[in-house]
Amino acid sequence: MTDPNQRPEPAGTGRVADATDRNWVDDLAPAAWRPYLRLSRADRPIGAWLLLLPCWWGLLLAANADPAGPRWEDAWIFAGCFLGAFLMRAAGCTWNDITDRDIDGSVARTRSRPIPSGQVTVKGALVWLVAQALVAFAILLTFDRAAIMLGIVSLLPVAVYPFAKRFTWWPQVFLGIAFNWGALLAWAAHSGGLGWPPVILYLAGMCWTLFYDTIYAHQDREDDALIGVKSTARLFGESTTGWLRGFMLGSVTLMTAAILLALVPAGADPLKLALALIGAWAFGWHMMWQLRQLDIDDGAVCLRLFRANRDAGLIPVLFLATALIV
Repeated sequence: MTDPNQRPEPAGTGRVADATDRNWVDDLAPAAWRPYLRLSRADRPIGAWLLLLPCWWGLLLAANADPAGPRWEDAWIFAGCFLGAFLMRAAGCTWNDITDRDIDGSVARTRSRPIPSGQVTVKGALVWLVAQALVAFAILLTFDRAAIMLGIVSLLPVAVYPFAKRFTWWPQVFLGIAFNWGALLAWAAHSGGLGWPPVILYLAGMCWTLFYDTIYAHQDREDDALIGVKSTARLFGESTTGWLRGFMLGSVTLMTAAILLALVPAGADPLKLALALIGAWAFGWHMMWQLRQLDIDDGAVCLRLFRANRDAGLIPVLFLATALIV
């Protein structure tokens, strides 16, 4: 359904309906590039942040757990994750829009996207997809071999996710599998392998994805019902708040366990451990704040809270980074 609080877009501008009022793509980018940048969601960067933040969680937790501490290579891993996350999110969104082009044309919020609105052809989108993926792959090749292998394996859930809403009520699980892979990859980029701490941190991220993407999906609940698209928002309905509370508790509990399993055996001093744990608990506090604001029948509120998860995910980053330098 059309959100009555959303600013209408003047006809013929090509602006996407759920873009922010002020964004660099619509304001500054050359006109010829705008359709492709919109296809990559460059005008809506929140998804890139949600893909990036678990990468930084994994890297910073691995560095905190390393008796030798951080290394100079970690600065490149940190920056490489930033660049790679934005590129892979862009490539994933391009793939999503190619596969969902018929569905997007039937939903009020998405029919203005570049492919259903005719701004970009499917062939052009495929070329753009390959270009973005190749640049991201070049960055991946600068990491440790274990991280490279994990990056290649991550393409499978990315490829499957757009189809999940057609066959399961839990497509958000598939999104969580894809979006939190960076926690494993970045840990491996620093340490050269995996262990229980990054796996549990990965599961914490999956619970977080179920939390924020269920909120996001409530914007399209009625349109999704009309066209037969499944989501946890439709599945939970009026019970959404209780489910979200469970995902919040799961995320905080798992993140706490990952921190303890990483830092206690490494002999971390009490201040370092306390800072890392406070980051996990403050992360949960932010999600609790979101629950208090939530109105699942108000699309504008759902979108605002979904976007607020960038700040939620940055909280553990801030505390883990502080723990690293104490």
